[in-house]
Amino acid sequence: MIYPFIRNTLFLLPPETAHQVSMKGLDIAAALPVFNTLLRGYFQVEDPSLAKTVFGLHFPNPVGLGAGFDKNAANLDALELLGFGFIEIGTVTPKPQAGNAQPRLFRLTDQQALINRMGFNNDGVEAIAKRLKERKASTQSNLIIGGNIGKNKVTENQDAWKDYCTNFIGLEEVVDYFVVNVSSPNTPGLRELQEKEALRKIFSELQLINKYNKPILLKIAPDLEISALDDIIALTSEVKIDGLVSSNTTLDRSLLNPKNLASAKEMGAGGLSGLPLLNKSNQVLEYLYKGIGDRLPIIASGGIFKPADAKAKLDAGASLVQVWTGFIYEGPAIVKNILNALKK
Repeated sequence: MIYPFIRNTLFLLPPETAHQVSMKGLDIAAALPVFNTLLRGYFQVEDPSLAKTVFGLHFPNPVGLGAGFDKNAANLDALELLGFGFIEIGTVTPKPQAGNAQPRLFRLTDQQALINRMGFNNDGVEAIAKRLKERKASTQSNLIIGGNIGKNKVTENQDAWKDYCTNFIGLEEVVDYFVVNVSSPNTPGLRELQEKEALRKIFSELQLINKYNKPILLKIAPDLEISALDDIIALTSEVKIDGLVSSNTTLDRSLLNPKNLASAKEMGAGGLSGLPLLNKSNQVLEYLYKGIGDRLPIIASGGIFKPADAKAKLDAGASLVQVWTGFIYEGPAIVKNILNALKK
């Protein structure tokens, strides 16, 4: 009930500052035993009917937090208290990088949307792997952690597979599954790696070094042409890909109300997420599931705010769902609300 007030207060701050302040506050609360217990008791929904086994991993529930929220695996203890069934860190790159110049994250509040052009800002695989190893040694947590991996901005596309392999080797002992991110619109040329032969090279090289048989998924853009989706569907029969994440943010500004187009133009380039993406992401999900069926699991994201949004994606063929922008607008109870509805 108090979250709208908290959100409106945070929205007085620039988006990145609001994120840092909210995560710092949550970390402090999680570190205090009394608040830790209160958060765990209020937000977590434990019910065997919600559990799922997907690509060989046991998920306590099907609602996860998408990549980009905890890029550097710095807030996992606090976020785990909010009831997520899994959390995806990253996008991680081999070398640390600052990302694009600020401002690079913008709100379209009346449409419950965000535009970002973060540019894979992160601490680099070595620092993030060290942080995860320290957490693993100091906690009994069973949280499922996904590692979303990408290439450094300076790496040429023909060498991109080397960056993905470097990330994989660095994180293979500390994450439960991997997501190959070739679909962010904020790294120049990255989406070219969604072409069939580029994907074949990346996944073939990754599977050669996958000695622990970690699930490796592909994250795709919602803006792909039907022919490109067909190529990906065909590729999943030719190369070992363990699942898909559908979808990333969109470049499609036609999803916005006309009155927001001017504001979006002023904000500049970047990927659009949030409620306007819901229908488009559902259409891509339905097409992928029609082509793949139950042969491969799909993690669905894009525009999930209410329990009905999550249920629509699960009904359309998704095995798991991820929230991100909805988490910002709806608040920390979004997971609890979705899970309670799914139980019914």
